[in-house]
Amino acid sequence: MKKLAIAVLVLLLIAGGAIFYAWNGMKPVASSDTPVEFTIEPGTRTVQIADTLEEKGLIKNALLFKGYLKVKNEGSRFMAGTYEAKPGVTYDQLISMLNNGEVKPEEMMRFTIPEGYTILQMSETISGESGLDAKQFVKLADESTGWNAAIINEIPKDQELRHHLEGYLFPATYELPKDSTEQDVIQVMLSQMEKRLGEIPDWEKLLEQRGLTLHELLTVASLVEREVVVDKERALVAGVIYNRLDKDMKLEIDATVQYLLDKPKERLLYKDLEVDSPYNTYRNKGLPPGPISSPSLASIKAALEPEKSDYLFYVTKKDGTQEHLFAKTYKEHLENIEKSKKMAK
Repeated sequence: MKKLAIAVLVLLLIAGGAIFYAWNGMKPVASSDTPVEFTIEPGTRTVQIADTLEEKGLIKNALLFKGYLKVKNEGSRFMAGTYEAKPGVTYDQLISMLNNGEVKPEEMMRFTIPEGYTILQMSETISGESGLDAKQFVKLADESTGWNAAIINEIPKDQELRHHLEGYLFPATYELPKDSTEQDVIQVMLSQMEKRLGEIPDWEKLLEQRGLTLHELLTVASLVEREVVVDKERALVAGVIYNRLDKDMKLEIDATVQYLLDKPKERLLYKDLEVDSPYNTYRNKGLPPGPISSPSLASIKAALEPEKSDYLFYVTKKDGTQEHLFAKTYKEHLENIEKSKKMAK
């Protein structure tokens, strides 16, 4: 009887020791605020995953984790990827993470391209915020091939374009993987322009009705973008541009001259207006060879559906509103210029 009691006691002690060993082994490791990264390759077995977690110091005992998975009937839905976890997580937290594919977020680069920016301005902004090469960005923006975007087929091959993709890169805030190249950035911006154009109802039909090519549309939209600040005037200014084109008048838009300068001037001089360039709408009739900036969706819509009027001229009010005074005749225009000057006093 005594021997039986001793045997039972020994068994109890062994069982108790095993239970304590399992309980202790399944407890989370000492917590830490420093994340640990680990990667699960496609096709990795749960046995190997458990070993990896132990090697990385996220669990104490791979064997116990394997047993826990078996009891819980888990492990068959684990998803491949690179994960990040802090020491101190529980078995259930790890299992949930792997089941849901809660992979480590990619390091991202983020930059904002304001509406009306040129290729040169974009290159400087993107370089400053992401470290990419500004010169390489500009060089690629002058390339006519190698892009996965149907809209670039609309760019004339024989035009004297300052930058091939000017006006075709949509202005917006972008977030891309940290390892993105200059080419990746341009491709995403081109794709975004295609996507945003597609959001305009019947835009291709409207384009056909106006008798314009996409290149001409984006050119007009870019002029509107650089000339207008107040949204309600976009369609009206677009209408003035078309009115002048219909009457075979020079557009005489300051923004086309500013586009040719290394640095925009607060006020253009008469000698600036004489610059010899197809972009100079003071010297040449018709539209410039291509866009002078990246237009917003609002300016593109305005160029598609301009507001009808008899106006042929406009001048900026000097009262701080950034609105314009519009005129039907040159005489009215001169009167508006004087009105504008008085507003500044």
